[in-house]
Amino acid sequence: MAQVRLDGVRKVYENGYTAVRGISLQVRDGEFLVLVGPSGCGKSTTLRMIAGLETLSGGELRIGERVVNDVPAKDRDIAMVFQSYALYPHMTVRENLSFGLKLRKLPRAQIGERVERAAGLLDLGSLLDRKPAQLSGGQRQRVALGRALVREPQVFLFDEPLSNLDAKLRVQMRKEIARLHRTVGATTIYVTHDQTEAMTLGDRIAVMNGGIVEQVGTPLELYDAPANRFVAGFIGSPAMNFVPGRLVRDGGLWFVGKDGAPRIPIDPAREREMGSREGRDVILGVRPEDVSLAVGEGSAWPLAVDAVEPMGNETIVYLGAGDAELVARVPPRPVVTPGQTVGALLPPDRLHFFDAESGQSLAAGTDKI
Repeated sequence: MAQVRLDGVRKVYENGYTAVRGISLQVRDGEFLVLVGPSGCGKSTTLRMIAGLETLSGGELRIGERVVNDVPAKDRDIAMVFQSYALYPHMTVRENLSFGLKLRKLPRAQIGERVERAAGLLDLGSLLDRKPAQLSGGQRQRVALGRALVREPQVFLFDEPLSNLDAKLRVQMRKEIARLHRTVGATTIYVTHDQTEAMTLGDRIAVMNGGIVEQVGTPLELYDAPANRFVAGFIGSPAMNFVPGRLVRDGGLWFVGKDGAPRIPIDPAREREMGSREGRDVILGVRPEDVSLAVGEGSAWPLAVDAVEPMGNETIVYLGAGDAELVARVPPRPVVTPGQTVGALLPPDRLHFFDAESGQSLAAGTDKI
């Protein structure tokens, strides 16, 4: 296996559109790194440059110790799994798995050994003599995984491989991919727009936006300590709530919200981080699961219930008053009803604060103002 290193990698198309704006990223040997972000953020373009399917406009790309900027895709020792299964319909599963190895003129015994090993890892043994038309979507995707696996490459690349599957199959295939990575230990780069896939699969996640990498970290690092408002809003479902306001000194440091939001005392331990920001506009962020609801609570933020989504194990409650909106993830019972007024409580020790102008976090070590 090998590490992958991108130094100032750029992609500018002939029409002048810049898809990737000089990103630098290191994928460790044996690591599972997820590139996640909204459509058009540059994640698939980055993956295609690593694969050799797109040329670099600038920067340097290394796989292992080799600079591969000008190395053809077939010579990069990578294997790629696409959104489309791209199986040969006239070939059996066994033939699909072995076809690329035959083109490389590997010995017949070695081909058979690799195919059997991949079939065992992916539970394809009973399907080897079937053709793709006789397989379910999940089985076809496992064959696509197996075709990459038999190559025993230095790096595996996945480009939204689960997008064509239904919800149940996506969960099943996430488990298959995670198990496969634990077993094989291969360096893996996985592209998705689905933050649930990113959080459940990645050793680390690189959040992309507008052709740049906003933040790289473990799933919990991104969730608990987002570097900016974009990452905070993208990671987590439902998304983090944002409330505009100002930091005011009144004895201690306070957040004074707009749109009827309450005054909230800043935890004294955090004053060192934000004391210099007093008098400036900030954005308060709070995760839906950290919002609690109370009926008739005088110190709470009175909001009307706009909609309720009972999920069985939890309830998602949408709240509003004027321009203010808030989402709460609360226990399934007792149930609130649309039109009811409730009090929203925001815990001072679970709040995030972002500069209103730059969007950067005010937490120590992440403020870039």
